[in-house]
Amino acid sequence: MEIFISGIDTDAGKTYATAWLQCKLMSEGKSVITQKFIQTGCSGTSEDIDAHRRLSGTGPMPEDAQGLTAPVIFTYPASAQLAARLDGREIDLDVIDNARRILARRYDVVLIEGAGGLMVPLTDDFMAIDYVATRGLPLSLVTNSRLGSINHTVLSLEAIMHRGLKLHSVLYNTWFDTDSEIIASDTRAFIERYVERHFPGTPIYDVPVSQL
Repeated sequence: MEIFISGIDTDAGKTYATAWLQCKLMSEGKSVITQKFIQTGCSGTSEDIDAHRRLSGTGPMPEDAQGLTAPVIFTYPASAQLAARLDGREIDLDVIDNARRILARRYDVVLIEGAGGLMVPLTDDFMAIDYVATRGLPLSLVTNSRLGSINHTVLSLEAIMHRGLKLHSVLYNTWFDTDSEIIASDTRAFIERYVERHFPGTPIYDVPVSQL
C-alpha cells in the first residue's frame, strides 16, 4: 500500500505526522518505509528523511543510501517548480515513480511525504495533486489548529473531492494546540464534522506532541 501525505500548507507538520503514522503502522505489525516526494532546500541528502529516521527510531535504512527514499533533491528552499528551475534541472517523475515502485515491492506500506500543500506546482500546469490523482494514490491530509487552518483544511478537502481522490485519513497535529484550548477544540470538532459529512468513515488521528 502507498499513501501520499500532504498538508494544508507548508508548515502543517507533515514530517512529524509522517513519522508518527509510520510508528503507528509498524506497531500494527506492518513493514513501513517513508519517501520524500521532492525535497527542496537540501544538497545530497533529505533533511525530512533524516527526521523520519530519527523520530521513528529506525535509523538510516538501506534504501536511503540507494537514493530511493529521496529520489529528487533541489538545493533552493522554494516550490518544486522554482527550485528545479534555479538548479537548472527538470523534475523527472519517472525517477520518482520507479523509486516508489521498488519501495512498494519491499515494504507493506510506503508513506510518501509531499512537498508543501496539494497545489504546489511541479510545472505551470501540473500540481502535486495531479501527481496523486494520476497515480491513483490514497491521500492523508495533515491539519492543525493554527489561525486560518479551517479555511486551508476545507479548501484542501474540496480539492480532494473535486479530483475524486481517496482520502485515507486526516492527521490532526496537536503541536499547535497551545494558543487557546477553546480555539483548538473547536477547530478539531469542526474538521471532524466536515470530514464525517463529506468523507464518511474516514478516520481522524490525533498526532500527539510527546509520543515520538
